[in-house]
Amino acid sequence: RLRGAPVTVRFVTNTTKESKRDLLERLVGLGFDIAEHEIFTSLTAARNLLEQQQVRPLLLVDDKALPDFTGIGTDNPNAVVVGLAPEHFHYEMMNKAFR
Repeated sequence: RLRGAPVTVRFVTNTTKESKRDLLERLVGLGFDIAEHEIFTSLTAARNLLEQQQVRPLLLVDDKALPDFTGIGTDNPNAVVVGLAPEHFHYEMMNKAFR
């Protein structure tokens, strides 16, 4: 019914563990009729903010989430993006983030 209604359809999630592409594949596999541009994640919001602010982040996100940041400069970071990524939360990385 939503597809036939005069409304914009979006699938919104706060997951930071997987890229939009991985999420799309999982949802299609579950039988959802969905296009990638209809998915909005917290990673999408983070990327939009990074682009608006023109900053270079240190990405403390799961490796599966990195494709959502393709093309974003990360050399000499001046910002930090934090997602659910326990493997990156260790003393050395936290020190780097605080610097």
